[in-house]
Amino acid sequence: MKFIHITSLLAACLIGPPADGLAADWPQYLGPNRNAVYPGKALTQAWPEDGPKVIWRKTKIGEALCGVVVSGKKSILFHEISGQDVIECLNANTGETIWTNRYPTSYVDSFGSGAGPRATPAIVDDRVYTMSAQGFVVCTDMANGKTVWKVDTQKTYRAPDGFFGMACSPLIEGNAVLLNIGGTGGAGIVALDKTNGKLLWKSLDDEASYSSPVISTLQGKRRAVFFTRTGLALVNPADGAVDYQHRWRARIHASVNAAAPLVVANRVYLTSSYNTGALVLDATPSGYREVWSNDTSLSSQYASVMHKDGFLYGTHGRADVPPEPALRCVELATGRVRWSENRFGDCQMILCGDRLVALMESGELVLGQVSPEGWREISRAQVVGSNARNQPALANGRLYVRNKNQLVCLEVP
Repeated sequence: MKFIHITSLLAACLIGPPADGLAADWPQYLGPNRNAVYPGKALTQAWPEDGPKVIWRKTKIGEALCGVVVSGKKSILFHEISGQDVIECLNANTGETIWTNRYPTSYVDSFGSGAGPRATPAIVDDRVYTMSAQGFVVCTDMANGKTVWKVDTQKTYRAPDGFFGMACSPLIEGNAVLLNIGGTGGAGIVALDKTNGKLLWKSLDDEASYSSPVISTLQGKRRAVFFTRTGLALVNPADGAVDYQHRWRARIHASVNAAAPLVVANRVYLTSSYNTGALVLDATPSGYREVWSNDTSLSSQYASVMHKDGFLYGTHGRADVPPEPALRCVELATGRVRWSENRFGDCQMILCGDRLVALMESGELVLGQVSPEGWREISRAQVVGSNARNQPALANGRLYVRNKNQLVCLEVP
């Protein structure tokens, strides 16, 4: 199976969106609400031909397939340099290094996907939580870069590498660090104490996917929503009790579930590829019922799907099988395709209001306006070079994008 960026793949206590026009951080995978939607004000202006203004550029960084996270005046770059996983804290305004926390790694990807971590860090209060491709979960003090605790999940819970290394981006809920690690003995999903790394609970025997969980309220209850290799699992974050499961995976072994699940009000959306497709479930007082499912509307191989006003925006198709993925708008309630921008390409996206920004694998940055009526491209520029497979971050009017060897901070008011 040819590798595509399964970890945009690839975390924090969820916070409510700021008031309109206020800035917001990007402290975890897919942003403050873990849905690839930026709740602040940004992306309102077209760019010149050479792209947005470069605030700073950091070159010769190590390999990784995870995204950058930003909290206040600090950002975290997680990468591999010379046989070490490096958690690097940067000044978000200048790109200068504040501290680094390093430990040895021996991970080698047998599919040629590249070195480095896959899981995007999570910043909560004064701590940053990371998981490496080898399953080392580390809590680091944001003030000084010292390790607070470290757990080897492969050794402790017998979690395997999977196809491309371990990739679940930590989700922090209450006192728990929630992870789908695919461990044995009922440790498919684990909750570690965020203060010391000790096991709070373990649940299920599901293998790990390349998706990362989200948190939501369903049937009036706070629940962690996992899309494991087997399918949907709705779990009580307090004790690991499983409310509901729904099998949703390909029939072939050489496949993955990678896009994050999406919860909109009482509806849960899952999407996968490999002749699997998309599924919408409705949470009712009496249980869960299927609203629709098909493999023709919005089957995303790994890029997570975004929602606005009853419509889904995302890419349909596989990055490793022609034709190139299409950018689509789909009605959440029915699965009806409102429009399709065919051969749009392989990308990672963020939605801000009616503006969608896409980082193409080629390193091009594309800005457009989306609505149920169609797509209107506004600007396009090469900003970071090829092998741009990492989820971008948007914080305080600045866009952080990276590829295999450089990280760029762009001004996007």
